[in-house]
Formats: sequence, structure tokens, C-alpha cells
Amino acid sequence: MSPLESVADLAARLGDPALRIADCRWYLGEPARGPAAYAAGHIPGAVYVDLEHHLSAPSGPGRHPLPEPAQFAAAIGSLGIGSGHTVVAYDDRGGAVAARLWWMLRHVGHDDVAVLDGGLTAWEATGQPVTTEAPAYPPAELSVRVRAGDTWDRRDVLAGLATAVVVDARSGERYRGEHEPIDPVAGHVPGAVNVPYEENLGADLRFRTPAELRAVYAAAGITAESPVVVYCGSGVTACHDLLAMEVAGFGGARLYPGSWSDWSASGYPVEVGAQQTV
Repeated sequence: MSPLESVADLAARLGDPALRIADCRWYLGEPARGPAAYAAGHIPGAVYVDLEHHLSAPSGPGRHPLPEPAQFAAAIGSLGIGSGHTVVAYDDRGGAVAARLWWMLRHVGHDDVAVLDGGLTAWEATGQPVTTEAPAYPPAELSVRVRAGDTWDRRDVLAGLATAVVVDARSGERYRGEHEPIDPVAGHVPGAVNVPYEENLGADLRFRTPAELRAVYAAAGITAESPVVVYCGSGVTACHDLLAMEVAGFGGARLYPGSWSDWSASGYPVEVGAQQTV
């Protein structure tokens, strides 16, 4: 399945019993805002998938630790999403959070998943309907076949600094250590290159073309053969870079789930002030 779904294609599929739409809207420091936004209006048939409750574990490395695969599958299954469903995820930030669900489903072996290109912004801009009605799907079973080797922990990243391309998906000012509003230490993983996830998007919050994205990541030193690991603040927007690389034809990159929230608390070496790549 293509990693991106167009508004037109999703609109044509509304009502398909094999389709599950996931509203992933989430806002840092405002835990009630996402559910409230969903209740105020969402794409028909969408269920609400909460970053904190469905896509993160209560504890572990970093601010949004990955849940155990079986726990994640059970949480998603309780929403009515199972192995027989095509999943389309969206948010209102160009896929910044929806990409986490895309990556996590693929991580447990469910490849029939895409992110809505342009998200709710594009959906509403084309006059598509929204609703306040929440669907009541029966629980479903999501089989787990974990994709081996698609994550690195901080020890793996440290060991791979000399050979891997380490990509930081945060803003340039956080990467350079000029401003750190969340984590205890400012800066970045030594030698990391900076591709802020916003660089994957056009002004309309749709993804750039595959050719444009290939140019972005080639400028960061990535080739089809490069070993690549991506991090951000807590392993969420890093998935957006992973999605963009998939669109660009640079699949196979790894996620550092703990990301800067884990690295900065570990006592590991830190670099500041380097020029961002993009």
C-alpha cells in the first residue's frame, strides 16, 4: 500500500467495511485538546487514537516509550482496528502525529496503512464532510509479526555514530541547542544531520513530491544504501521523516524511539551549534 492516501481516494472509500480511519490529533501540553477536537468534528467513520494512551507506554526510555507489541495490538483492537482492515491515519499537522501510528502498525507487521496527505486541513479545504458522530466498531484482533531491526536504542545509536547517518527531525533551533523548551540538555546527538519534519511538507501541509523529498534527504547524505536512524524529541515526529523517506524511496531507516528525551537524560555526549542540513 502507498504510504500516502489522497483526499479523493479516501472520500471514495467512505463506508467501506474494511476501512478504518484514525484521527490522531494531539497537542503538546494540552491533553484534552485532541479528544475535544475529535468530538467537535472528524472525518466520518474515524475513531480517535490518542498518542498518550494508545501509541505510548506508561514508562520506558523517553517521553513516549513504545508499548509492547501485544499491548499496542490490544489497544488498537479495542478501537475496532484489526488485521483485516485498511487503516488511514490523519491529524491537522500534515501527519506529524499520524505518522507515528503508520510506523507502529508497520512495526507489528500490519502494512495496510497510510497517512492522509494533507490531513484534516486538506479534507476540509476540498469541502469533504465532517461529523460529530463516533462509530461503534466491535473489537477486532490485530495479529503481531514484529518487524525485526527497525529500531535502535541509545546504545545502538552510540555504537553506530561512525557508520550510520543519524537524522534529527526537530526544529533547527532545538537541533543547534539555541532553544530547548522540554528536555534537560540542549543540542543534538554528535554528528547528527538535521532534517526538520516540516521540510517534508509544502505550504498546504501535503507531502512534497518523491523527487523533492529525494533531494532533501540526499542533501543530508542519505543514499539507498545508507544505514539510517532517525530521532526527534520523543520518537513521534521522527516517524514523519521515516514516512517521507519511504515516499522518497529511501525505505529501511530505523527509529530511535527514546529520541532526544532519552539521550539527553543519559549522560551521553552532546553536540551543539552545528549548521542544520536543510
